Amino acid sequence: MTKKNILIATGGTGGHIFPAISLANNLLKKNFNVKLTTDTRGWNFLKDHKNFKLIKIPSSPLIKTTPIKLLISIMVIIYSIFQSFLFLLLSRPSIIFGMGGYSSFPICIAASILRIKFVIYENNLIIGKANKYLLPFTKKVFVSYKELEGIPRKYNYKIVEVGNILREEILKSKLNDQKNKFDSVKILVLGGSQGAKIFAEKLPYIFEQLKNNEIPIRIYQQCQKKQNDQLSEFYKKAKINYEIFNFTNRITNYYSKVNLVITRSGASALGELINFNIPFITIPLPTSADNHQYKNAEFYSKKGYGYLIEEKDIKIKLYNLVELFFNNKSLKDNIVFKQKQHSDKDFFDKLYIQLERLLDEKN
Repeated sequence: MTKKNILIATGGTGGHIFPAISLANNLLKKNFNVKLTTDTRGWNFLKDHKNFKLIKIPSSPLIKTTPIKLLISIMVIIYSIFQSFLFLLLSRPSIIFGMGGYSSFPICIAASILRIKFVIYENNLIIGKANKYLLPFTKKVFVSYKELEGIPRKYNYKIVEVGNILREEILKSKLNDQKNKFDSVKILVLGGSQGAKIFAEKLPYIFEQLKNNEIPIRIYQQCQKKQNDQLSEFYKKAKINYEIFNFTNRITNYYSKVNLVITRSGASALGELINFNIPFITIPLPTSADNHQYKNAEFYSKKGYGYLIEEKDIKIKLYNLVELFFNNKSLKDNIVFKQKQHSDKDFFDKLYIQLERLLDEKN
């Protein structure tokens, strides 16, 4: 059987990289030749992967803070589109899968010029700017949830709900075994691939207050490397059981150790947590584009999958919520029950059907 060539265009954050790796590995099992394009940040994370060919195409978001920065970013985007055009002219994949974000934009625009089929993926609850610009040209818009906002009605026929792309470790994992081990609050603090600096500055004092009020806790905290010593010193002095770590591609090792997660509101992270059945408190990044992290957090909170606290309310709300979570075990049980009603483990089955249909189309 002739192999089909697919190109995955992804960005440089963990929310783009890990789903892209999982997508690539699963497509390889389905008789696809797979290549990936990414920006400089993504290159640093992906360069050691040998399963697929990796191509670096530097790009930039549209920066409007000053006229000079705007001009420079436009020039970088134009150069990226030109570079993408030359690459696609030589490689001509059968189809392109755009993961969203500014890094996938140049490849998809070049594909539309060359009349190469491409699809885009959106796992947030409001469509990103890059994907919105690509709506007139894409064949399909694969979305995690039908409740996605920001797509004009005239493009509704392109929308296909497929769910969240999960890492292979989660697809193969057993459900979180901490559900029956609630003698203490075992908290995982996540900040995304960049590490949430403010979490390391504000949360330890709340954890110390919990410890001093005889709520048993253990902390697993992701932070920036420069914060390692400061955090370790604080937790040792406060006599709190802890483990500090930096960005890791083995995050599922920590998922299996905890019964509560405090996290930003990236769509990939929240999708993983509900499929691993872990209650979470999500604190959206207030400066996220189009406030998409708040939209994500609000959606998951309304579904009953976790709790939402705004960053400005950390000091006045987080302590009480964790205390309530420990004292009222039914809160945890209710969240886990609702999470179990949702599953994205059939994502790839849905996706393959759609890709095969597109590849069979004449134009």
